[in-house]
Amino acid sequence: MSKQNVAALDVERIRGEYPILEREIDGTRIVYLDNAATTHTPEPVVEAMSDYYRRYNSNVHRGIHHLSQEASIAYEDAHDRVAEFIGADGREEVVFTKNTTESENLVAYAWGLAELGPGDEVVLTEMEHHASLVTWQQIAARTGAEVKYVAVDDDGRLDMDHARECITDDTAMVSVVHVSNTLGTVNPVGEIADIAHDHGAYVFVDGAQAVPTRPVDVGEIDADFYAFSGHKMAGPTGIGVLYGSLEILEGMEPYLYGGEMIRKVTFEDATWNELPWKFEAGTPPIAEAVGLRAAVDYLEGIGMDRVRAHEEELAAYAHERLSAEPDVEIYGPEPGPDRGGLVAFNLESVHAHDLASIMNDHAVAIRAGDHCTQPLHDKLGVAASARASFYVYNTREEVDALLEAIDDARQLFA
Repeated sequence: MSKQNVAALDVERIRGEYPILEREIDGTRIVYLDNAATTHTPEPVVEAMSDYYRRYNSNVHRGIHHLSQEASIAYEDAHDRVAEFIGADGREEVVFTKNTTESENLVAYAWGLAELGPGDEVVLTEMEHHASLVTWQQIAARTGAEVKYVAVDDDGRLDMDHARECITDDTAMVSVVHVSNTLGTVNPVGEIADIAHDHGAYVFVDGAQAVPTRPVDVGEIDADFYAFSGHKMAGPTGIGVLYGSLEILEGMEPYLYGGEMIRKVTFEDATWNELPWKFEAGTPPIAEAVGLRAAVDYLEGIGMDRVRAHEEELAAYAHERLSAEPDVEIYGPEPGPDRGGLVAFNLESVHAHDLASIMNDHAVAIRAGDHCTQPLHDKLGVAASARASFYVYNTREEVDALLEAIDDARQLFA
C-alpha cells in the first residue's frame, strides 16, 4: 500500500472514537503502546453491547419469547459475520470461546487427547506463545507424543529448512504463530500448511496478533484450525474465535459438556448438537459476540489493508528511531513485509521492568517481561524485553514520546 493511501487514514477522527485516549495521568495525556496485549474499544462497539443489554438482553436458543429470539438472531449473525471476515465457509466452522488460549486448549483436548499417542509428533516453533507451547507440551506428556521445535534464526525468522526436517510422516499436528507477539515476525503459515499437509499433518495457526492487523483468509492459508481473540481487535474481552475445518470439527468430540451443546439426553446417554453449538456449552458470551460483530464491522469500515499499512508504518518508524540509539537492542526482523506492527527491545543496563516503570511516569504504556514467550527469551539470552505495539489510533508523535521517555531512563541510570 502506498504512503498516500496510508496518509488517507484519518487517525485524528479515529482517535475521537476512543474516549480513553483523552485520559490524563498526573496532567499528561496517556500514550497507549500496549496494543499487542489488548487494544482499546471504540464507541461503536461499546454502543452495540450497551444496546444489547438495554433492549434485548436474554439467553439464546432457549426461549420462545421475543427477546430470546432477537438475542439468538444477533448471536448467530455474529458467527456469520466472523466467518465472512476470515474467509470461512459458514458459521458451522466458527466456534466462540473465551480467547485464543481456550481455542488452543479446545483443539488440544478434544482432538489431541483422542488422536495422539506414542510415535506421534507435534511440531511447534521456538517463537510460540505459551498458549500453544505449554498446552501441547501437556497433551504430549499425557499421550506419549513427542514435541519438536522449528528453530528461529539470528534474524528472528523461522528456519524453513529446519521446518522441512522437523515435519515428517510421524507429525500429526503443527502449531504455529502467524505473527510473533515478541519478534513481530510474520510467518509463512501458508507454506508451513503445505509442508504439513504433504505429510498428512494438521495445522493450527495462532492468529491472535494477525487477525487484528491484516487481512486473513483461512481458506487461502489452508489452515485446519485458526484462532484469535476479540480484545486484540477493538472488540471486548471474554470472547475468542476458533475456526476449524468442517470435516475435522464434525469428527471431534466435545471439549465441554452441559446445556446447549446437546441434542438429546437420557439417563443413559446423550447426543450432541450441530456445529458450532456442539462446542459452545452453557450460556455463551452473547453481549461479547454482539461486540465482536461490531468490531468486525468497524475494522472493515477502516479497511484491513489500511490497518496493516498504518501499523507497519509506525513500527518501521519506531524501529528506525530505536536503531539510531547505540545502547538499544531490537529483536526480530528488519522492517518489511514479514514484520508486523510491534517492536521488542532493551535499553542497555536498564531492566525492562524498570524501563516500563519510567515510561509509566511519562504516561507511556508499554509491556515489559517475557510476553508469554519464556523459551524464546532464553534463546535470545535475555530475561525480559520491553515491547511497544501499535494500532489504528497511534501516531508518530507517540513514538517520539516513547523515545523521550527512553532518554529519561538513560539519564536516570547513567
